[in-house]
Amino acid sequence: MSLWTSDEIAQATGGTASAAFDVSSVTFDSREVGPGDLFVALTGEVTDGHKFLDQAFERGAAGALVSRDTSHPHVRVGDTFAALETLAEASRARTNAKIIGVTGSAGKTGTKEALFAALDRSPAKRAHRSVKSYNNHTGVPLSLSRMPPEVDYGVFEMGMNHPGELAHLTTLVRPHVAIVTAIAPAHAAFFPDEAAIADAKGEIFQGLEPGGVAIVPYDSPHRDRLTDAARPHAGRIVTFGVGEGADVVALEAVRAGNGGTFVTARIGDRELSYTVSQPGQHWVTNSLAVLATVDAVGGDLALAGLALAELGGLAGRGDRFWIAAGDGRALVIDESYNANPASMRATLEVLGAQEASRRVAVLGEMRELGDKSADHHAGLAGPIRHANVELALLVGEAMKPLAEALEGQVEIVHVPDAAAARDRLGAVLRAGDAVLIKGSNGVGLSALVAALGDGKT
Repeated sequence: MSLWTSDEIAQATGGTASAAFDVSSVTFDSREVGPGDLFVALTGEVTDGHKFLDQAFERGAAGALVSRDTSHPHVRVGDTFAALETLAEASRARTNAKIIGVTGSAGKTGTKEALFAALDRSPAKRAHRSVKSYNNHTGVPLSLSRMPPEVDYGVFEMGMNHPGELAHLTTLVRPHVAIVTAIAPAHAAFFPDEAAIADAKGEIFQGLEPGGVAIVPYDSPHRDRLTDAARPHAGRIVTFGVGEGADVVALEAVRAGNGGTFVTARIGDRELSYTVSQPGQHWVTNSLAVLATVDAVGGDLALAGLALAELGGLAGRGDRFWIAAGDGRALVIDESYNANPASMRATLEVLGAQEASRRVAVLGEMRELGDKSADHHAGLAGPIRHANVELALLVGEAMKPLAEALEGQVEIVHVPDAAAARDRLGAVLRAGDAVLIKGSNGVGLSALVAALGDGKT
């Protein structure tokens, strides 16, 4: 099916088409180009997409969005990044879908994926969402421009690491429902305190459509601050959490046999019992945000509960697999995509609940934490002890305060980088181990996970 014609692209961007063509998707990464794609040749500080036009068309691109001459079928514009944004705006303008925006310091990708699964489950409805973690100034317009006009729901993740970024992204997305999952000291190097992070996350409400719904974490110490940010823009504010008084609240949460949680929740004047397949209290909270949102857009809550029960592990965010180790096998819990103090604590709690002969935590340093970095790292010592971790393999210079805090309490291996972590883990892995792998994305622990994945059993 055609997503865009060359004439539609030219009209949306103010560009000039060299030939007639149809595209079925949009990308700006030449390595991800598939047959029928529109390749957007973005020009950045490090590289220039125009250098990869031949490669994109060899991989099957149907057309390109360019700002320079090329012999390939194209739409030429003055600025390809500006054109991508205007294409995103045109995509948003042509749909009648209910649009959902998701942000937060932790849990936004998992919540986005769970929402997509819940809303796309109905045979009569179709949903679209951001892929991967395309949530920044280029990822959001890309995800919007990929949205087919006939979908019923669109779910878009939005991230930020500086004030003002979400204020712009939300004007592109123009959500009917805007969610803040949680507030934590992520990107703390760019903010004076956590309250400032809450203010920056609260910018998402500025783009709400008239009568839109703001969904706020009830148990957050910044709940009132977020509510105040939402009030001028939202027709309705809904809170979710485990604290009595939340609009969507967990009445009961009991660990299920599969490692997940059986939850009974109240949504307004209704109750719903369901299982969350993903382990951990943070996933109970995520599920409440999902139910609040499904209810806000008029979706089917029963189908949402089924989707939460069947939600598979997400690569880098809770995926699990077994690998050969010693004369048996070991469990790998992949949380390698990113990390901040709150998400570290949540996933260490999951490790602590996992049955294992030995618990191993491979933890990469947490970046962008500013002058409180040492305190945040050392502060993980308690959660590590509480999780009964026997071996902590710490990766990166910023982990030194944690190594010092754990000295004499837990076996510690402190290495400089992911490559060294891979070598050391391979040497110490035992049958029966449960291994948690988590760190900031820049540490590169995903490569360690990929290497371990080669030995899946």
